[in-house]
Amino acid sequence: MKDKENCSSSKRFNPVGFVIGDYIGGILTGILVAWAVRLVVSPGVDMVLAMILGMAVGMLLHLGIGFFLAPLLGMFQTMVPGSMIGMYGGMLFAMRDSMGAGSRSLHEALFVGALFGALVVAGFHIYDRVLQGEKENGDE
Repeated sequence: MKDKENCSSSKRFNPVGFVIGDYIGGILTGILVAWAVRLVVSPGVDMVLAMILGMAVGMLLHLGIGFFLAPLLGMFQTMVPGSMIGMYGGMLFAMRDSMGAGSRSLHEALFVGALFGALVVAGFHIYDRVLQGEKENGDE
């Protein structure tokens, strides 16, 4: 039987500060994308045009934020969730704003952006945990 305490895979470097940083980066990206899309897209704009604008704005913002956060948190942990938050969040927020539905105030829109960012980062952490579990089970 393997001694799991001496196994090298059980000594993974995963400090809590990096996880908190991932969530802060995702929340910041979500807030800034929701704010920028709210500035660019007004109610009544064609939905397809609004979604394209929202995606472009989200991609530009996530690239800018990612270049600042990547040296601190790591390229993968910053850019992959950031790209999903920027592109999909930008499209979804733009679609919502073009219809005039959902968040009525800027405060509510920013809260939804923060929640979306946190959920995307959580999804990537869960997915990473599942993949790491499969790798560890495959080694036995």
